[in-house]
Amino acid sequence: MRLIQPHGRSLLKNSTAASCLSLCLRVGLIGREDVEKMSASNSTEIKFGTDGWRGLIARDFTFANVRKVTRAIASYLETAYTKDRPVLVSYDTRFLADEFARTSAEVLADLGWTVMVVDRDCPTPVIAYSAKHLNSAGALMFTASHNPAPYCGIKYIPDYAGPATPEITDTIVANIAGASDAPAKGNHNDKISTFDPKPEYLKFLYTLIDVERIRSAKLKVKYDALYSTSRGYLDGVLEHCGCDVESFHTYRDVLFGGGMPEPKGEQLVELVEAVKKDSADLGLATDGDADRFGIVDELGNVLTPNTVLLLLARHLVKNKGLTGAIVRTVATTHLLDNLAAKYGLTIYETAVGFKYIGEKMRETAVLIGGEESGGLSILGHIPEKDGILADMLVAEAIAYEGKPLSQLVEEAIKEADGPLFNKRLDLHLDDAHKTAVLDSFTKNPPTEIAGIGVKEIGRKDGIKLYLEDGGWVLLRPSGTEPLMRVYMETNSLEKQTKVAEYMEKVISHLEPA
Repeated sequence: MRLIQPHGRSLLKNSTAASCLSLCLRVGLIGREDVEKMSASNSTEIKFGTDGWRGLIARDFTFANVRKVTRAIASYLETAYTKDRPVLVSYDTRFLADEFARTSAEVLADLGWTVMVVDRDCPTPVIAYSAKHLNSAGALMFTASHNPAPYCGIKYIPDYAGPATPEITDTIVANIAGASDAPAKGNHNDKISTFDPKPEYLKFLYTLIDVERIRSAKLKVKYDALYSTSRGYLDGVLEHCGCDVESFHTYRDVLFGGGMPEPKGEQLVELVEAVKKDSADLGLATDGDADRFGIVDELGNVLTPNTVLLLLARHLVKNKGLTGAIVRTVATTHLLDNLAAKYGLTIYETAVGFKYIGEKMRETAVLIGGEESGGLSILGHIPEKDGILADMLVAEAIAYEGKPLSQLVEEAIKEADGPLFNKRLDLHLDDAHKTAVLDSFTKNPPTEIAGIGVKEIGRKDGIKLYLEDGGWVLLRPSGTEPLMRVYMETNSLEKQTKVAEYMEKVISHLEPA
């Protein structure tokens, strides 16, 4: 393994909160108006979104609020588990995430729970697996996933090893108002221990992939950890599978190198260059907590999550002989529907959020479940997205086929009657404008979009217009930002342009007076 060492020390290794915020301001990760609010009243409204609660460190995400949320979660635990089961606590590589985790552990111990804290920053899929494997009362994970450095977050993972469903998070949120934010009365070290979740997770992971097949392929792989929790995991797995690995950014930097821990094109420039320069078979990355994947083919193309889902669904059926349902969110490509039809598989559509996919995985045999934002899981795995597994399955697909990744992508798209073209518009609208748009499309839905007839309207999550030519448009307001997200899928780039222009024009005219 060849490790790329940083040219200098991490921007922040032994810094104070003040200097962290100062650095965040200087590199443009946070606005001055946000810094000025840091000393404002700690009266933040705490909401659990699709994957927990997130906030700005020192403004919203404070030690007081962590104690409050921890007690709200503990109140739920009292109703669901007995105290002979431990509560796990984990964290990612963010600034103060380990200290927030320790604070939470002390509160839980103060309430009589036995607490097991990870011995280092840990991927979300790893702590999720541990929550089930250790017969726990669930896990608290401190992470803001792919969000910028000034953010932290907390999510509760029940013992079934997947995202908490709405009835659980609704209960937790309802408990917050009555929860105290006072410090724990003692450190209760007799009730808090540390553990290493890595060995058992890797042992399980190796049952899901064909290690010997990958070894025989002798793949050349470039890996960008993006300063995330996957360092020491994904690179180790690649080495175990006989790959020639070159790794980047495999150290903790709480500013993520001045970027974001999001495995998308703008963050993967170094990885793309390395793949092309050294003629590697593929490039791999994960987001901050390693539950999302990033894939670069041998030509330097960053594959979309939709493409990876299609590729792996085909691989699991064609090469591994597996079967089961395919589950996707309303915003994910319908090429999966076409592939399911080819192989006689059931397709399920869910609302946005992996918790809904995970719920379906607990109900029935799911071959693969995933979402366009970059998360997936497969048959036999936990009902939680796993970027480490996703990356290794792509390597496995190459090993099985003995073909370049770009060729496998072409074949998968062709077999699913593609290509189809996806686009997302993020329209900045205030709440009144968002409401006006939703009211109009709900009460008076269009009969056509850019000259293409609308054959069906879905309201599973937002408003989805199914078009007569097989395309679709989804309007979905953000619950946390002043945005209306408009997703679309068409069978030509020309149609995509026309649909996008049509939607922008219609929505702009619906602005309230």
